[in-house]
Amino acid sequence: MSESVIKEDKIREQVREGYSKIAKLGVFTTEPDADAACCGGGCCGSSTLDVNEFVKNIGYSESELAIVPEQANMGLSCGNPTALASLREGETVLDLGSGGGFDVFVAGPKVGASGRVIGVDMTPDMISQARRDTAIYTKHTGLENVEFRLGEIENLPLADSHVDVVISNCVLNLSPNKPQVWKEIARVLRPGGRVAISDLALLKPLPIEVVEMVEALVGCVAGAMLIADMEQLVRAAGLTDVRLESKPGYVDAMSGWKDPLYQKILALLPDGAKASDYITSLDISARKP
Repeated sequence: MSESVIKEDKIREQVREGYSKIAKLGVFTTEPDADAACCGGGCCGSSTLDVNEFVKNIGYSESELAIVPEQANMGLSCGNPTALASLREGETVLDLGSGGGFDVFVAGPKVGASGRVIGVDMTPDMISQARRDTAIYTKHTGLENVEFRLGEIENLPLADSHVDVVISNCVLNLSPNKPQVWKEIARVLRPGGRVAISDLALLKPLPIEVVEMVEALVGCVAGAMLIADMEQLVRAAGLTDVRLESKPGYVDAMSGWKDPLYQKILALLPDGAKASDYITSLDISARKP
């Protein structure tokens, strides 16, 4: 086995362990837990952040939250890809790194009974939680149009040209093989299908001390790419109509909420620097010809 493959497997295991702890903790802990660091703040145990208020602040509506099972919202979002996607009735949607199912449950009513939403996640505890909550979703909506599959986003458990839309929320930066992820996205999309992804990206390289923090890796920061490099990957996968919109206000807000992970990052930055000088929330949209 090559050194690069061993390194990729080690990163995946670190991420899987971190998100397994998040799945078990949910959003109910009030004590900071560095090992459970994540995008967002609720599951990190930040007592200053209410996860429902958090997702409202990044664009989710009261009506969307009303149908989502309570435990599915773990504060893992850095944008609202379901809104970016402008989902339509009857579409088949794939959520990469679906976690507890939050965006799958939000997307379900938008595609309706004739549509389908598939969540893929590599953490068994997340898949188990999402599958348990599916009954609650069906009770709230009357719909049976969502499913969850265990798998890695670098090797998706879906056939070629299977979905109309690929969404993802603060997950792609965790992958140790991002070019392969984008190739898989292009593979499973039908011709004319589209991508709507919210992720963290870099405005400039992070200090090496931040990159080496395991908490930052699990927290969707250390693995983030420069925006220009991200755009190159999207285009190299054969996707067109690529648009990238930076939203640095998200990171400033996280710093203001005293999220434990972001406070650690700030401590490692040069004097006077802000996290948003380096990190931004990024909306990515593209289309398969």
